[in-house]
Amino acid sequence: MGVWLNKDDYRRDLKRVMLCFLIVYMAILVGTDQDFYSLLGVSKTASSREIRQAFKKLALKLHPDKNPNNPDAHSDFLKINRAYEVLKDEDLRKKYDKYGEKGLADNQGGQYESWNYYRYDFGIYDDDPEIITLDRREFDAAVNSGELWFVNFYSPGCSHCHDLAPTWRDFAKEVDGLLRIGAVNCGDDRMLCRMKGVNSYPSLFIFRSGMAAVKYHGDRSKESLVNFAMQHVRSTVTELWTGNFVNSIQTAFAAGIGWLITFCSKGRDCLTSQTRLRLSGMLDGLVNVGWMDCATQDNLCKSLDITTSTTAYFPPGATLNNKEKSGILFLNSLDAKEIYLEIMHNLPDFELLSANTLEDRLAHHRWLLFFHFGKNENSNDPELKKLKTLLKNEHIQPCLAVFKGQGTKEFEIHHGKKILYDILAFAKESVNSHVTTLGPQNFPANDKEPWLVDFFAPWCPPCRALLPELRKASKHLYGQLRFGTLDCTVHEGLCNMYNIQAYPTTVVFNQSNIHEYEGHHSAEQILEFVEDLMNPSVISLTPTTFNELVKQRKHDEVWMVDFYSPWCHPCQVLMPEWKRMARTLTGLINVGSIDCQQYHSFCSQENVRRYPEIRFFPPKSNKAYQYHSYNGWNRDAYSLRIWGLGFLPQASIDLTPQTFNEKVLQGRNHWVVDFYAPWCGPCQNFAPEFELLARMIKGKVKAGKVDCQAYAQTCQKAGIRAYPTVKFYPYERAKRNTWGEDIDSRDAKEITTLIYEKLENLQNHGKRNKYAGLSLLWPLPLQSTGSGGTGSAAMAHRPSHSAACGIFPDWSTNPRPLHRQVDSQPLHHQGSPYVYFLRGSSYKQIWSEF
Repeated sequence: MGVWLNKDDYRRDLKRVMLCFLIVYMAILVGTDQDFYSLLGVSKTASSREIRQAFKKLALKLHPDKNPNNPDAHSDFLKINRAYEVLKDEDLRKKYDKYGEKGLADNQGGQYESWNYYRYDFGIYDDDPEIITLDRREFDAAVNSGELWFVNFYSPGCSHCHDLAPTWRDFAKEVDGLLRIGAVNCGDDRMLCRMKGVNSYPSLFIFRSGMAAVKYHGDRSKESLVNFAMQHVRSTVTELWTGNFVNSIQTAFAAGIGWLITFCSKGRDCLTSQTRLRLSGMLDGLVNVGWMDCATQDNLCKSLDITTSTTAYFPPGATLNNKEKSGILFLNSLDAKEIYLEIMHNLPDFELLSANTLEDRLAHHRWLLFFHFGKNENSNDPELKKLKTLLKNEHIQPCLAVFKGQGTKEFEIHHGKKILYDILAFAKESVNSHVTTLGPQNFPANDKEPWLVDFFAPWCPPCRALLPELRKASKHLYGQLRFGTLDCTVHEGLCNMYNIQAYPTTVVFNQSNIHEYEGHHSAEQILEFVEDLMNPSVISLTPTTFNELVKQRKHDEVWMVDFYSPWCHPCQVLMPEWKRMARTLTGLINVGSIDCQQYHSFCSQENVRRYPEIRFFPPKSNKAYQYHSYNGWNRDAYSLRIWGLGFLPQASIDLTPQTFNEKVLQGRNHWVVDFYAPWCGPCQNFAPEFELLARMIKGKVKAGKVDCQAYAQTCQKAGIRAYPTVKFYPYERAKRNTWGEDIDSRDAKEITTLIYEKLENLQNHGKRNKYAGLSLLWPLPLQSTGSGGTGSAAMAHRPSHSAACGIFPDWSTNPRPLHRQVDSQPLHHQGSPYVYFLRGSSYKQIWSEF
């Protein structure tokens, strides 16, 4: 039986079929386009080390070098390589989590290394549990924790680093528990290595909080490394005998510290001196380590019921003559690591606080508090028992939240790694900073004080990396801005109320105004962001204010304007740089921005065809509407500032040999001079900065420029050996030295500060010379009307006009040394018009020429 369809029905059914096919096709596309975390097979909570390990495993499996017959090998590898490049970088990872791949338009990547690189050079120590690979965010927390660290700075392509690797692994196992062994990959963290002064690989450094880093220069054998490390381990082993035994034990017990004592007698093994030293270092601050020779202290050993070689731990308060009832721990092992672990397990757990006593205890002391639900898992980690000793100087009781001594109102919860050095760093930072954990009960929704609130999730690595930077920033803004953090996994409703869609999201609440922070995760940039909110450097323009301030500007005003759209990623990247640039141009160039999404028609009228569009509006003239567009490759603050300053009229003075001699060397003004060559690239880059300097010091110091290509002899006399060279020539009433004073900086603000400091010192020096004690006197011949010679008692003290180099003007053709006046009586000279009364550092009459 057939069914006839009319034309309209046929078309309708065909559209439905095509729609079904389209839906299926799109589903296939979405299903095959895995996100970066899925590509690497890691969760969103993965650490940098986990991401690196996952990528290495995939790289060795999927690399095109190992899959020559797979035509898709290259494209498949590019996908995982792209995923790794993004997720290993905190800033890119945050953008990806928030915007997806659309937020990474400027970071496309596309290059990768050979298979051998991933097999042998990539993450050398990632699979070694005794070696902790530290990145830039973790490094400071680790080395400032109070523990001893020995860190290997290496480069993946360095053959000597690979030669050292097996020895470094053996060494790490040998000293495990005695000190921390770390590694820093300078290929991934170049900036960190540069900051630590690493200029060759491998470089090995010892770090401990409160002391300068110590570099290792010995041979790279395990024995030499162990000997060097042991020199920095705090280890004291006490030999106990009848004369010191009782006092040593009682003193330690009174401080709450127990004793580990090895008793040595003939015929049985006891702990070697090396093992005792290792245990002393491992138990530093927790347990005292001692030994007793029972051959010479037979009576003392017998009184303790010790009849053979043995090792025992005596906890504080132990009754030495009643072993079974006092909890003395007898140890059968001779291995340092086994003894250490057994003692750590037997050290007392943290104090348990009840709900009834919590508020009272927190009100009077700082606490590091562990919260547990049901079974206390902290007791399984003996390392955490070191916290009380390592936090002793911070006056924190470890009992994981830090309570800051104000009851339950001020506290911060730890969201980092549950390892000793990370908890130590958190406790020390938190108790000295001003960051508070927020919830519905204390969220500053209607607070009159301004707040910076970080909305985060504990599983998010960029969130955890931002927290220590917030603590640093809070110290600088104490009293101006309060800091708080809100865990969106706990307070989801509160985060939804503020439309939080990605983590971390950092927002400043200033009563009804809300400002979202989009910059990098560093304290410095957070401070810049807040400073810009308090004192805006960029003027937000509307079509009306643009016409009033820019188009109708005064004849001597200039403007730089950024035409942007909020959805544009390059615009988002530019904004913090634009604000940073504006702060450096305050008073010289007006800086503004206009939102072309909000004022789309206006931007179209202004012929804005791309974002961001940066324009410079020069001093107004009778010409038609005029501006210059920025077409440079770099959109950083420095490049934009140099570009803008290049349009300003010259504020410095071009000097010739004649004017340099007349105005600089013989004139009565202070001068700063830029010696340059026209062909020199650094000179061209520095030229706008020097013009900025000339404007900053205008009215106090004159600025000049000397072309060393045109006037080579002048520059040679001034001792110029490189371009550009900046010299300062202060006026001190004496003829100035041609060499002047070198200024090593190339930053206008720094140079201004240096010059003003020199001028202040010069002024203070002049005052000291004017009022200083005149006990050491220089001769000034006086014409005698009586004898026709120089009076023997006529003397005067005249301050130097060139104190920097110690040169005195030649006031006479034959100066004579003066003698110190002992009796402080008036000095008279017959016929002299200058008579001085000197007493100590005072004077009654001053020489008229001063």
